[in-house]
Amino acid sequence: MFNGGQTVLVVGAHPDDEVLGAGGAIAKHADAGDEVHTLIVTEGTTAQYDDKSLIEQKRADARACADALGVRKTHFGDLPDMRLDDVAHTEVNNVIEEVCAEVKPDIVYTHSRREVNRDHVAVHDSTLVSTRPGSGVEMVLAYETPSSTEYAPETTGFEPTLFVDIAHYLDTKVQAFGCYDTEVREFPHPRSAKALRALARKHGTASDSEAAEAFDVLRMYA
Repeated sequence: MFNGGQTVLVVGAHPDDEVLGAGGAIAKHADAGDEVHTLIVTEGTTAQYDDKSLIEQKRADARACADALGVRKTHFGDLPDMRLDDVAHTEVNNVIEEVCAEVKPDIVYTHSRREVNRDHVAVHDSTLVSTRPGSGVEMVLAYETPSSTEYAPETTGFEPTLFVDIAHYLDTKVQAFGCYDTEVREFPHPRSAKALRALARKHGTASDSEAAEAFDVLRMYA
């Protein structure tokens, strides 16, 4: 996965999902020589903040985060924040399919379906449509999103099948997340620097490393 020469696309519903779920893997891919792109499907603002000017601020934050991780380009979908359950499934599909057609990814990361956030679920479903057999994508991985995935019921909680050692990239991930000033919270909130480090250490102990990110392998084509 980290041999260089591959194209990677990380899909997130909102600005910060990409770094929370796969920031360490993103930095590791970039360091290995892979071409990494991120896609933020919604504008990430209007349903949470009564200030549309924050849309541009969130975009600037996403680009700064991408620069810190080594991302080649960040793409924006501009669909309505926290309202993807009211958007036609085909519209969400189109946003992801257009970026896939442009960058031609070998590996795609997306949200887990085992989530309490409906935007995350919608993005998961549309990613699977966009990466179906014949799309050219070789591997599809689902990541967890702190402050959302862990709130899912125990019977449908996130069950990782792949752990990626990010011991050398954990500091980079935490620093990159700090680009999102409006999203950083105080510990013990899951979206705090200390909590992100604790989660990485937890996954590390489950995979014989100092720090790791966990993923669910959704599809793998050979």
